[in-house]
Amino acid sequence: MRSLYKRQFALTAGMILISFALLGTAFFTLSYQYTIRQTRDSMERNADYVANFTSKSRSLGLSVEDNVYIAMIATIAQISDAVVLITEADGEMVVSTDGATVQGYSVLGGHYLPRTVVEAVSQSGGYTGMTTLGGFFPEKRYVAGTPVIMETLDRGSGQVVQTMVGVAYVAAEASSMTELWRAFTTIFFFTAVVVLCIAFLTSSVTSLKQTRPLKEIAETARKFGHGEYEVRVKGYEDRRDEVGELAEAFNAMADSISKSEARRSEFVANISHELKTPMTTIAGFSDGILDGTIPPDRERAALQTISSETRRLSRLVRRMLDLSRLQSAENVTAQEQFDVSEIMLRVLVSLETKINSRHLDVDTQLPDGAVMVWGDPDAITQVCYNLLDNAIKFSSEGSTMGISITTKGGKAHVVVRNTGQTIPPDELAMIFDRFHKSDKSRSVDREGVGLGLYIVKTILNNHKENITVTSQDGVTEFAFTLTLA
Repeated sequence: MRSLYKRQFALTAGMILISFALLGTAFFTLSYQYTIRQTRDSMERNADYVANFTSKSRSLGLSVEDNVYIAMIATIAQISDAVVLITEADGEMVVSTDGATVQGYSVLGGHYLPRTVVEAVSQSGGYTGMTTLGGFFPEKRYVAGTPVIMETLDRGSGQVVQTMVGVAYVAAEASSMTELWRAFTTIFFFTAVVVLCIAFLTSSVTSLKQTRPLKEIAETARKFGHGEYEVRVKGYEDRRDEVGELAEAFNAMADSISKSEARRSEFVANISHELKTPMTTIAGFSDGILDGTIPPDRERAALQTISSETRRLSRLVRRMLDLSRLQSAENVTAQEQFDVSEIMLRVLVSLETKINSRHLDVDTQLPDGAVMVWGDPDAITQVCYNLLDNAIKFSSEGSTMGISITTKGGKAHVVVRNTGQTIPPDELAMIFDRFHKSDKSRSVDREGVGLGLYIVKTILNNHKENITVTSQDGVTEFAFTLTLA
C-alpha cells in the first residue's frame, strides 16, 4: 500500500522539479539570447565606430598604418576585449590588433578574407556571424563587420558619391561572449539547489503533518471498532482546518455511537427483564398445574394468569416490532394534509368502552372547523391513541379527562389531560424512556409494557415536532404540536 505521505511528497516534489525545469529552460534561453544580443550590439557599435573613424582618418590623409590611427584602434580593441581587423574592399587584410599586439600590412599582406564574407558585406552592407575568417583565428569568434565609406564630390554632376574603400571588423572570443551567461547560469543553479532543498524539506514536513493526524484517527477508529468506546482523537481541538473538523466529526460520531451502545445495552437489559417476568410467571403456573402443586380448584385462576401474561407478552412483542419499524432507516414519514380534530374524535370514540368502564367524563375543547395539519395520519392516530389510552388508565375513577386543540404561530397545539396521582418531578424526565414505568403505575397498569410513550416520542421526533408533560396537583397534561397545513 502506497502511503498518502509518499504520494503527497512525490506529487509536491514532482511539481517543484517540473516548475524549476520549465523555469530553468526559459531562463537559459532568454539569458543566452540576451547575452548574444548584447555582444552583437556591442560588436556592431564598435565596428561602426572603427569604420567611421577609419573613414575620417583617410579623408584627413592618415594611412591605416599611421601610428596615431593604430593607437586609436588598439585602444578600442583593448576596451572592447576584441580584435580589430581592417581590410581593403576586396578583402585583403591591412591591420589587425588586439590592443596588445599589432600586425601591419607587412605581415598581413597577401592574406584575404573568405569570398563569402566579402560578398556578404557588399550585398547587405555589413556582416555578423560566427567564423574563423578563413583560418585567421584558431577558433570561431563572433565577428561584426562594417564597410568603410568614403564620400567624394563628382565634379561633373555635383553629387556626393559614396565609395567603399575597406571594411572594419571587430571579433570577440566566444568564451568572453558567454562569460556573463555562464555567470547567470551558475547563480541560477546555486539558487535552484538551495530553493529545491528548502522546498523538499518543507514538502516533507508539510506532508508528514498532514498524514500524521490521519494515521492517529485511523488508529483510534481501529480501537473504537474493537470495542474501546472511550477512545477519542485528542490534540486537534484548537485546529481550525479540515483535520480539526475531521477530528471533531469523528469524536461526535464516537459519542453518538457510545450513547447508542449504552442505550442498546440498556434496551437489552430492560427487554430481558420485561420478557423474564411474564415468562417466569407462565412457567411457574404451568409447572404448578403439571406437577399438582396447584390444586384443581385453583387451576382456572392459574390458567387465567397464564393467559393474561401470554397476552401481555404478545403486546410487548408487537410494540417492539412497531418500535423497530419506526426506528428503521427505511422508515419515511408520509407528509399529507389531514384534520387532527377528526382523528382525535375518532380515537376517542374507539375508546368509549374503556372510558365508560371507569365512569369518566370527557371535556373536549375543539375548534368548530377542521384543523388541517401536515404529517402521517396513521402515525398521529397512534400518538392520539397512546396518549388517550394512557390518560384513561391513570385517571381517577369518576374524574374528568380533558382534550383541547388550539392553533398559534403556524402550529396546532394538542393537549390531553387527566386527573389522578401526580407524577413525581424526578420521573417526569424519564417518562418517555423505553420500558419506564413507575412503581405506582406498575400496580395499576398490569397490562402495560412501558413502550407507549416512547413510541409517541419517536413518532413526533420523526415529524420534527415537540411533546411536553407537566404534572401538578393531581393533574397530568401531555401537549404536542403539529405543523398547520
